[in-house]
Amino acid sequence: MARVKKYLDTRASDSHERWLVSYADFITLLFAFFVVMYAISSVNEAKYRVVGTAIGTAFGISAAGKAVPGPQAQGGQLAPLPRGGTARAEAARRRRMERMQRTEQALAEALAPLMAKHEASVRQTGRGVVLDIGVGALFAPGEAALQPTVLGPLAAAASVLKGVELQVEVEGHTDDKPLQPGARFPSNWELSSARASSVVRHLQAHGVAPERLAAVGYAEFRPVASNRFPEGRARNRRISIAVLDPEPPQAAPSPPDATAPLSYPPMEFEVQAR
Repeated sequence: MARVKKYLDTRASDSHERWLVSYADFITLLFAFFVVMYAISSVNEAKYRVVGTAIGTAFGISAAGKAVPGPQAQGGQLAPLPRGGTARAEAARRRRMERMQRTEQALAEALAPLMAKHEASVRQTGRGVVLDIGVGALFAPGEAALQPTVLGPLAAAASVLKGVELQVEVEGHTDDKPLQPGARFPSNWELSSARASSVVRHLQAHGVAPERLAAVGYAEFRPVASNRFPEGRARNRRISIAVLDPEPPQAAPSPPDATAPLSYPPMEFEVQAR
């Protein structure tokens, strides 16, 4: 009996602290779980992509799963990884700028007869290339039908726009003087919109895709000069043909204040009735 009691006492003492082993394992696993969760929640996507690209290049595998040549040794050291994304973006930006410059030059050549008489100007803005034509060269006073003398230069401009394959917005602008009672158009809104639509129809008739064209009438609310003087009102009465940059480098400038002195490209529109 003494041997049996001693054996039972020994079994009891051996199993008294055994639960601590399971508890320690559980705490360890729980700690590891929270460490993994924290690591997942703190992933820096940009750094993750850089590291992934570097590892893929080092092992000769691209992001698409294709084999690529690994870095070459230069003087006993590995050559730096190429910055392909930045280089491609810069190359695309330069191509876009060159494209807009060629468009500006081609439009200037097409409108040379009007530019020689200071009735038109071409410039680059944050939106793209903008061609301004004074309404005195395009329309009779108070009318929205194109005059025959301007059909040729506009057709030449259409041949340029046809090959550019960019969105073209034709804007009609007036000065701030209201129309006379009984005029064909009830307000400057209708007059500016009708004139812009006439130019759009002419461009479409000479090959510019209609889905790339838009006609907008701004009336007197986007002036480029002060309406207090006849010269300023003549500049404000214009048609603007904007070739829109698909990725403009900056936001389009806000409309200028009609009461502030403004600079403008050399255009000497004839001061005449609208």
